[in-house]
Amino acid sequence: MPSGHRAAQQRLRSLACTEQAAVLSRFFKTGPGEYGEGDRFIGVKVPVIRQVAKEFLALTPAHTRALLRSRIHEERLLALIILVGQFTRGDDATRRQIYDLYCANTQHINNWDLVDLSAPQIVGGFLEQRNRRALDRLAKSPLLWERRISIVATHWFIRRADFGDTLRIARRLLGDGEDLIHKATGWMLREVGKRDRAALESFLDEHAPGMPRTMLRYAIERLPEAQRRAYLRAGKSRTG
Repeated sequence: MPSGHRAAQQRLRSLACTEQAAVLSRFFKTGPGEYGEGDRFIGVKVPVIRQVAKEFLALTPAHTRALLRSRIHEERLLALIILVGQFTRGDDATRRQIYDLYCANTQHINNWDLVDLSAPQIVGGFLEQRNRRALDRLAKSPLLWERRISIVATHWFIRRADFGDTLRIARRLLGDGEDLIHKATGWMLREVGKRDRAALESFLDEHAPGMPRTMLRYAIERLPEAQRRAYLRAGKSRTG
């Protein structure tokens, strides 16, 4: 009988749906030249993957790493959900091991859903009581997904009313050319504004004229209409 990551793969593949795979492939832009080019889907939805993850929470680091390196998107997502579960329940040594495994395999955390479902808990959670300069290193990475990790990880801090890292990383990413970074940064700025509108307004008053249009639109989404219009007028009409 298969064990470890092979048992997890077999379980997940038994739930595959060809029609859903086609939908997911389009949604996550797997065509030539798109951000998810070449990614493979088997058609398993996230709630189902979460249920499977509960069956494999005791997976060893070696087996989880093997799963994370799979060519199949849902198997990488399963690995990350397992790692988040293990991180949440783990002691300090376990959390460091998971953080190190995560950072060593960012090339496999290669779509926005994989980042968004794991970076806050694993990267943000690990760095909460530590030096956070690793975020600045990620923000300067040539790898799109590491840059997205750098800003989305700060959601962990935002939820604890700690906004400094979000604002610092957002400044670093203002000149980024990728739409997926514009969206993620605008999203995190909006999250800051939900908790501290003055902090968001201060950032926008300084940076709105130079922000990519999409980033700005995401950031101001919850502001009053008149204020949104004013920031949009101040902003450059940049493609984003």
